[in-house]
Amino acid sequence: MMHRVVVTGMGVVAPNGITITDFNTALQQGISGLHHIPQLQEWAMGCQVAAYPKAYNREVLYPYLSAGVLKSLRSSCIAYALTAALEAWNQAGLPISKEQYLPHVGCIMGNSACDVDHMRYAIQECEELRGNQFGVRHIEQLMASGGSAYIGGVLGLGNRVTSNSSACSTGTESIIMAYEHIKLGNATMMVAGSSEASSPYMWSIFDAMRVCNRNHNHEPTKASRPMSIDSAGFIAGSGAAALVLETYDSAISRGATILAEITAGTINSGGQRNGGTMTAPSATSVVHCIRNTVQQAGIQPHNIDLICGHLTGTFADKLEIANWATALQLSPIHMPYINSAKGLIGHCISAAGSIECVAALLQLQHNYIHANANLTALQPEITAHVAPEKIPTSTLTKQLNTVIKANFGFGDVNSCIIFKKV
Repeated sequence: MMHRVVVTGMGVVAPNGITITDFNTALQQGISGLHHIPQLQEWAMGCQVAAYPKAYNREVLYPYLSAGVLKSLRSSCIAYALTAALEAWNQAGLPISKEQYLPHVGCIMGNSACDVDHMRYAIQECEELRGNQFGVRHIEQLMASGGSAYIGGVLGLGNRVTSNSSACSTGTESIIMAYEHIKLGNATMMVAGSSEASSPYMWSIFDAMRVCNRNHNHEPTKASRPMSIDSAGFIAGSGAAALVLETYDSAISRGATILAEITAGTINSGGQRNGGTMTAPSATSVVHCIRNTVQQAGIQPHNIDLICGHLTGTFADKLEIANWATALQLSPIHMPYINSAKGLIGHCISAAGSIECVAALLQLQHNYIHANANLTALQPEITAHVAPEKIPTSTLTKQLNTVIKANFGFGDVNSCIIFKKV
């Protein structure tokens, strides 16, 4: 028996909003989470801008962690993940107690790598002969599964508790994996999302690849420019987001507020063939990923109201738009509206998909389409596939019913998901 899967909770730690309420306001009002990073300037990096949750304070975790554990928690990757998961859990109207054990509930919380800053700290302590003073709370912060382990422990989860990692596709992939797990009847409820640590070491690595915008260090909020003719690279970021997914029957039986239904999801890879490489997606596999998701959902392309794209602010934006047009086979004027949250939150790497899924759900829930920030003029190739009026530069009020979201990651991996109002 295949189960319907719905979303009943959301949580976020985004560069421009630490809670769902703040993030929703930031999306509607165009509030940016991009900042100049003095440390990157000191290192003479080309791009000295990053997006991160500057206002985050881990003291929000005091009700859930002991003072000793919280004092030792240096990993922003874990802190963000746990904070987002707890907000989603609370929004879903679910209880928390130290006695609860929930064998029907699991967690998939992805990330790209363990916290690089904490890894550097551990290495430095060893090199300075202080490694024997570590204590017991450090290995858990170096585990790739640290976020899911913390969430599982605080909530008492007894089903699948694990972590996934697929570069920039990670967040959307984790949600699809949780959706499939529930759909097949292997769990009643899952916490799903992803997290990315705030680390100038990670941000500088991307800049060294020459993929980050070096032209706006003096005006950081304008540095991320998806689809714009003057886009010059993405801006790396960090944060986390989480969803509570459960069966439709479970949500109805406990009187939960249903935010949306997941009607389809696809994860695939181009195998680094047919134009796909370690850093570029194969157009063939991207088109297949999108088409398969639409077919799974049992809808026609014209039923889609909004595309929440990957769209990073690089030359690849025009290629992504071409792939969407090929997959949906709609004329430019009949294409769905398209936007990218990255103009406001940068590219949050492994957290990109989950944060952007929350953005998609907020637009679906509140019937608006947020603006494509910093879009001055479209890359000319884009207008061959999408009418300019379908790519808004100001927030629109629109009745939405179906939203499609996709992310594409290094390693030629793709993920695509559809959310629909119930």
